[in-house]
Amino acid sequence: MTDAAPVAAVTGGNRGIGLEVCRRLAARGHTVVLTARDPAAARAEAGRLAGAVVPFGLDVTSVSDASALADYLRAEFGRLDVLVNNAAIHYDTWQRAASADLDVVREAAETNVYGPWRLAMTLLPLLRASSHPRIVNVSSEGGSLASMGGGTPAYSMTKAALNAVTRMLATELRRDGILVNSICPGWVATDMGGPGGRPVDAGAAGIVWAATLPDDGPTGGFFRDGRPVPW
Repeated sequence: MTDAAPVAAVTGGNRGIGLEVCRRLAARGHTVVLTARDPAAARAEAGRLAGAVVPFGLDVTSVSDASALADYLRAEFGRLDVLVNNAAIHYDTWQRAASADLDVVREAAETNVYGPWRLAMTLLPLLRASSHPRIVNVSSEGGSLASMGGGTPAYSMTKAALNAVTRMLATELRRDGILVNSICPGWVATDMGGPGGRPVDAGAAGIVWAATLPDDGPTGGFFRDGRPVPW
Protein backbone atom coordinates (compact mmCIF):
# COMPACT_ATOMS: atom_id res chain seq x y z
CA MET A 1 0.00 0.00 0.00
CA THR A 2 1.38 3.39 -0.96
CA ASP A 3 0.31 6.84 0.13
CA ALA A 4 -0.28 7.73 -3.53
CA ALA A 5 -2.80 4.96 -4.13
CA PRO A 6 -6.43 6.12 -4.07
CA VAL A 7 -8.32 4.76 -1.06
CA ALA A 8 -11.80 3.32 -1.57
CA ALA A 9 -14.24 1.95 1.02
CA VAL A 10 -16.94 -0.40 -0.27
CA THR A 11 -19.87 -1.49 1.90
CA GLY A 12 -21.31 -4.96 1.42
CA GLY A 13 -18.05 -5.90 -0.28
CA ASN A 14 -18.03 -9.59 0.56
CA ARG A 15 -20.28 -10.83 -2.25
CA GLY A 16 -22.04 -10.06 -5.50
CA ILE A 17 -21.71 -6.60 -6.98
CA GLY A 18 -19.79 -5.23 -3.98
CA LEU A 19 -17.13 -7.92 -4.26
CA GLU A 20 -16.72 -7.30 -7.99
CA VAL A 21 -16.39 -3.56 -7.38
CA CYS A 22 -13.64 -4.29 -4.85
CA ARG A 23 -11.89 -6.54 -7.36
CA ARG A 24 -12.05 -3.94 -10.13
CA LEU A 25 -10.94 -1.00 -8.01
CA ALA A 26 -8.01 -2.99 -6.64
CA ALA A 27 -7.03 -3.93 -10.20
CA ARG A 28 -7.01 -0.20 -11.05
CA GLY A 29 -4.52 0.46 -8.25
CA HIS A 30 -6.83 1.52 -5.44
CA THR A 31 -6.28 0.48 -1.87
CA VAL A 32 -9.67 -1.04 -1.14
CA VAL A 33 -11.25 -1.33 2.30
CA LEU A 34 -13.66 -4.21 1.81
CA THR A 35 -16.33 -3.94 4.47
CA ALA A 36 -18.93 -6.49 5.48
CA ARG A 37 -21.27 -6.92 8.41
CA ASP A 38 -19.53 -10.23 9.20
CA PRO A 39 -15.82 -9.55 9.85
CA ALA A 40 -14.93 -13.16 9.04
CA ALA A 41 -16.59 -12.86 5.63
CA ALA A 42 -14.69 -9.64 4.99
CA ARG A 43 -11.40 -11.31 5.85
CA ALA A 44 -12.14 -14.37 3.73
CA GLU A 45 -13.04 -12.44 0.59
CA ALA A 46 -10.31 -9.82 0.97
CA GLY A 47 -7.79 -12.67 1.17
CA ARG A 48 -8.95 -14.02 -2.19
CA LEU A 49 -8.50 -10.77 -4.10
CA ALA A 50 -5.32 -9.56 -5.73
CA GLY A 51 -3.98 -6.12 -4.93
CA ALA A 52 -4.22 -4.00 -1.80
CA VAL A 53 -7.49 -5.11 -0.22
CA VAL A 54 -8.08 -4.64 3.50
CA PRO A 55 -11.00 -6.25 5.36
CA PHE A 56 -13.08 -4.32 7.86
CA GLY A 57 -16.15 -5.37 9.84
CA LEU A 58 -18.91 -2.81 9.33
CA ASP A 59 -22.62 -2.91 10.03
CA VAL A 60 -23.86 0.21 8.23
CA THR A 61 -26.72 0.58 10.73
CA SER A 62 -24.24 0.93 13.61
CA VAL A 63 -23.11 4.40 14.68
CA SER A 64 -20.11 2.93 16.51
CA ASP A 65 -19.04 0.87 13.46
CA ALA A 66 -19.17 3.97 11.24
CA SER A 67 -17.04 5.86 13.76
CA ALA A 68 -14.59 2.97 13.97
CA LEU A 69 -14.20 2.96 10.19
CA ALA A 70 -13.55 6.70 10.22
CA ASP A 71 -10.92 6.26 12.94
CA TYR A 72 -9.24 3.48 10.97
CA LEU A 73 -9.14 5.43 7.72
CA ARG A 74 -7.85 8.54 9.49
CA ALA A 75 -5.07 6.63 11.22
CA GLU A 76 -3.99 4.56 8.20
CA PHE A 77 -4.46 6.95 5.28
CA GLY A 78 -5.54 10.37 6.52
CA ARG A 79 -8.20 10.58 3.83
CA LEU A 80 -10.82 8.69 1.81
CA ASP A 81 -11.04 9.09 -1.96
CA VAL A 82 -14.04 6.91 -2.79
CA LEU A 83 -17.05 5.78 -0.76
CA VAL A 84 -19.21 3.14 -2.44
CA ASN A 85 -22.48 2.68 -0.54
CA ASN A 86 -23.43 -0.76 -1.84
CA ALA A 87 -24.89 -2.62 1.15
CA ALA A 88 -28.66 -3.17 0.88
CA ILE A 89 -31.36 -5.54 2.12
CA HIS A 90 -34.95 -6.63 1.47
CA TYR A 91 -35.74 -7.01 -2.20
CA ASP A 92 -39.29 -7.68 -1.03
CA THR A 93 -40.97 -9.12 -4.12
CA TRP A 94 -43.48 -10.86 -1.84
CA GLN A 95 -44.98 -7.57 -0.62
CA ARG A 96 -47.43 -4.99 -1.94
CA ALA A 97 -47.73 -1.39 -0.73
CA ALA A 98 -51.40 -1.89 0.13
CA SER A 99 -50.58 -4.66 2.59
CA ALA A 100 -46.90 -4.11 3.43
CA ASP A 101 -45.30 -5.12 6.70
CA LEU A 102 -44.01 -1.72 7.76
CA ASP A 103 -41.49 -3.30 10.12
CA VAL A 104 -39.80 -4.74 7.02
CA VAL A 105 -39.86 -1.30 5.41
CA ARG A 106 -38.35 0.32 8.50
CA GLU A 107 -35.63 -2.31 8.66
CA ALA A 108 -34.81 -1.77 4.99
CA ALA A 109 -34.60 1.98 5.55
CA GLU A 110 -32.03 1.54 8.32
CA THR A 111 -29.65 -0.24 5.92
CA ASN A 112 -30.59 1.22 2.54
CA VAL A 113 -31.07 4.89 3.46
CA TYR A 114 -29.87 5.85 6.92
CA GLY A 115 -26.79 3.63 6.69
CA PRO A 116 -25.35 5.27 3.55
CA TRP A 117 -26.43 8.72 4.73
CA ARG A 118 -24.81 8.28 8.14
CA LEU A 119 -21.63 6.87 6.61
CA ALA A 120 -21.32 9.78 4.18
CA MET A 121 -21.69 12.26 7.04
CA THR A 122 -19.26 10.40 9.28
CA LEU A 123 -16.60 10.08 6.57
CA LEU A 124 -17.08 13.57 5.16
CA PRO A 125 -13.96 15.08 6.81
CA LEU A 126 -11.87 12.30 5.25
CA LEU A 127 -13.47 12.82 1.83
CA ARG A 128 -12.76 16.54 2.09
CA ALA A 129 -9.10 15.64 2.68
CA SER A 130 -8.98 13.92 -0.72
CA SER A 131 -7.95 15.62 -3.96
CA HIS A 132 -10.53 13.67 -5.98
CA PRO A 133 -13.39 12.60 -3.67
CA ARG A 134 -16.31 10.53 -4.91
CA ILE A 135 -19.47 9.11 -3.28
CA VAL A 136 -21.31 6.41 -5.20
CA ASN A 137 -24.74 5.35 -3.94
CA VAL A 138 -25.78 2.02 -5.44
CA SER A 139 -29.44 2.52 -6.22
CA SER A 140 -31.92 0.81 -8.55
CA GLU A 141 -34.30 1.72 -11.32
CA GLY A 142 -36.87 0.32 -8.88
CA GLY A 143 -36.43 3.63 -7.06
CA SER A 144 -37.24 5.69 -10.15
CA LEU A 145 -40.53 7.56 -9.67
CA ALA A 146 -40.81 7.85 -13.46
CA SER A 147 -41.22 4.10 -13.90
CA MET A 148 -42.33 2.96 -10.42
CA GLY A 149 -45.35 0.67 -10.24
CA GLY A 150 -46.62 -1.68 -7.58
CA GLY A 151 -44.72 -4.23 -5.52
CA THR A 152 -41.38 -4.40 -3.67
CA PRO A 153 -42.39 -1.44 -1.48
CA ALA A 154 -39.51 -1.59 1.00
CA TYR A 155 -36.87 -1.82 -1.68
CA SER A 156 -38.42 0.69 -4.08
CA MET A 157 -39.19 3.29 -1.44
CA THR A 158 -35.75 3.12 0.15
CA LYS A 159 -33.96 3.37 -3.18
CA ALA A 160 -36.07 6.41 -4.08
CA ALA A 161 -35.09 7.92 -0.73
CA LEU A 162 -31.42 7.11 -1.36
CA ASN A 163 -31.70 8.99 -4.65
CA ALA A 164 -33.00 11.99 -2.72
CA VAL A 165 -29.97 11.80 -0.43
CA THR A 166 -27.75 11.74 -3.53
CA ARG A 167 -29.35 14.89 -4.90
CA MET A 168 -29.05 16.81 -1.64
CA LEU A 169 -25.47 15.78 -0.90
CA ALA A 170 -24.38 16.50 -4.47
CA THR A 171 -25.68 20.06 -4.23
CA GLU A 172 -24.27 20.71 -0.78
CA LEU A 173 -20.85 19.16 -1.49
CA ARG A 174 -20.30 20.57 -4.97
CA ARG A 175 -18.17 23.39 -3.56
CA ASP A 176 -15.89 20.78 -1.97
CA GLY A 177 -15.36 19.04 -5.32
CA ILE A 178 -17.08 15.87 -4.04
CA LEU A 179 -18.94 14.16 -6.88
CA VAL A 180 -22.03 12.29 -5.62
CA ASN A 181 -24.05 10.04 -7.93
CA SER A 182 -26.62 7.24 -7.79
CA ILE A 183 -25.95 4.20 -9.94
CA CYS A 184 -28.39 1.55 -11.09
CA PRO A 185 -26.44 -1.65 -11.82
CA GLY A 186 -29.45 -3.19 -13.55
CA TRP A 187 -30.95 -6.56 -12.75
CA VAL A 188 -27.88 -8.58 -11.83
CA ALA A 189 -27.65 -12.30 -11.10
CA THR A 190 -26.75 -12.13 -7.40
CA ASP A 191 -28.09 -13.61 -4.17
CA MET A 192 -30.48 -10.65 -3.96
CA GLY A 193 -31.35 -10.34 -7.63
CA GLY A 194 -31.74 -14.06 -8.26
CA PRO A 195 -30.93 -15.99 -11.43
CA GLY A 196 -31.53 -14.69 -14.92
CA GLY A 197 -29.99 -11.23 -14.57
CA ARG A 198 -26.97 -9.73 -16.29
CA PRO A 199 -23.48 -10.83 -15.21
CA VAL A 200 -22.08 -9.33 -12.03
CA ASP A 201 -19.20 -7.68 -13.87
CA ALA A 202 -21.66 -5.80 -16.10
CA GLY A 203 -23.50 -4.46 -13.06
CA ALA A 204 -20.28 -3.45 -11.33
CA ALA A 205 -18.87 -1.58 -14.33
CA GLY A 206 -21.14 1.46 -13.92
CA ILE A 207 -20.29 1.74 -10.24
CA VAL A 208 -16.56 1.71 -10.99
CA TRP A 209 -17.20 4.31 -13.70
CA ALA A 210 -18.78 6.64 -11.12
CA ALA A 211 -16.04 5.92 -8.58
CA THR A 212 -13.33 6.95 -11.04
CA LEU A 213 -14.95 9.95 -12.75
CA PRO A 214 -12.69 12.83 -13.75
CA ASP A 215 -12.94 16.02 -11.74
CA ASP A 216 -15.19 17.58 -14.36
CA GLY A 217 -17.52 14.57 -14.35
CA PRO A 218 -21.21 14.71 -13.47
CA THR A 219 -22.58 15.04 -9.97
CA GLY A 220 -26.10 14.69 -8.63
CA GLY A 221 -27.06 12.24 -11.38
CA PHE A 222 -28.74 8.85 -11.66
CA PHE A 223 -27.01 6.57 -14.15
CA ARG A 224 -26.96 3.06 -15.54
CA ASP A 225 -23.99 2.02 -17.69
CA GLY A 226 -22.90 5.65 -17.77
CA ARG A 227 -26.21 6.87 -19.19
CA PRO A 228 -28.86 8.87 -17.29
CA VAL A 229 -31.85 7.11 -15.74
CA PRO A 230 -35.07 9.13 -15.24
CA TRP A 231 -35.65 10.08 -11.62
